[in-house]
Amino acid sequence: MAGGTITRCVSRNLLSASEAKAVRIRWTNQYKRTTLRKSTNVLTAGGASFLLGLPALSGLAYAAYRRVQSSSVVLALEKEELLEQADYLYGCAETEKLYQLLLQYKDGEDAEFLWRLARASRDLSLQPDTEADRKKQLVFEALEYAKKALEKDDKCFAAHKWYAICLSDSGDYLGVKVKIGNSYIIRDHLERAIQLNPKDATSIHILGYWCFAFAELPWYQRKVAAVIFSSPPTSTYEEALDFFLKAEEVDPNFYSKNLLMLGKTYMAMKDNQKALLWLTKAKEYPTHTHEDKEVHKEAVDLLKKLG
Repeated sequence: MAGGTITRCVSRNLLSASEAKAVRIRWTNQYKRTTLRKSTNVLTAGGASFLLGLPALSGLAYAAYRRVQSSSVVLALEKEELLEQADYLYGCAETEKLYQLLLQYKDGEDAEFLWRLARASRDLSLQPDTEADRKKQLVFEALEYAKKALEKDDKCFAAHKWYAICLSDSGDYLGVKVKIGNSYIIRDHLERAIQLNPKDATSIHILGYWCFAFAELPWYQRKVAAVIFSSPPTSTYEEALDFFLKAEEVDPNFYSKNLLMLGKTYMAMKDNQKALLWLTKAKEYPTHTHEDKEVHKEAVDLLKKLG
């Protein structure tokens, strides 16, 4: 059922435009501070010692990290530096190290740490070598962290986005009725995330994927949904298209999957000329990640069908 799987469209290594910009700004500021302090690869022997294996970033020296004595109290400078480190690890796909770093703050009060921990837990669950029991544990762990992030700050757009994603993931382990019911909640949080940050292309893309999933829902699944709910979730290809185009407008060429989904949506709407345009763009997108390679392959296959 679409309600449990719609957010699998999210790449593990995908940074939204706003998230990527934040990483750049933070690491620029980090460079200035470390230059002033003349710090050279100084890390404490405490909770951050596992980070010693990280590669250098254009000769950038890592700042000194003091061990935080209380998980609920993080000094402003420490918080900024830790978030810089977390975002760098995410960008490098150092998932296990990121998870261990953020796990120290699972009982904290800061939504910025909690939603990142939810994302890291989810990313671990998606790794191919994760065993089934561990995967399930991580999925629900991620959901709890995202929920807690919302409780701490319901005006944090990323908390809403990752709660929606994690809630969708949990649908794989729940019954059909819960999956369908969660679909309403997922859409509400995606809409809230976009309201709080209209420039976050990934939230817009995921909402487009939500619409596409329900627009193409097979008739028999619609029938099941209608039995359970008098008004099951519905959408149209036109609505999905609006979101995919909006995401592209906000951040052009930001994600190979968005290009692919534009092509698939136009195909579903029988507009083969525009489908050809977007599928060609998806095929020609640089294949930096495993997902990019999968998108390339699917785009090639669909282009063959268009003749």
